[in-house]
Amino acid sequence: MNFLVKLFGLVISLGAGALANKTLEGLWEKKTGRPAPKDGTDLDDALPGVLVFAVASAAVGAVVHVLTQRGTKSAIERLKKTADEV
Repeated sequence: MNFLVKLFGLVISLGAGALANKTLEGLWEKKTGRPAPKDGTDLDDALPGVLVFAVASAAVGAVVHVLTQRGTKSAIERLKKTADEV
């Protein structure tokens, strides 16, 4: 059962990460009027903008990772507690 919870946690993490990334890209384009700088080597994008987007993207990814890891761990703990009570 733990394997299924961990697998579900992985799927949720990937989905939440993809959704957060698309949301961040949409917000970036709405605020700046330019598409999100996905290629750091593109010299048409200003370096400060690329760095700000990279930091924001990393921060959002870290938050999603922490929340999904905590959620998975919490679910496993609840399953263990429920199994001990039965």
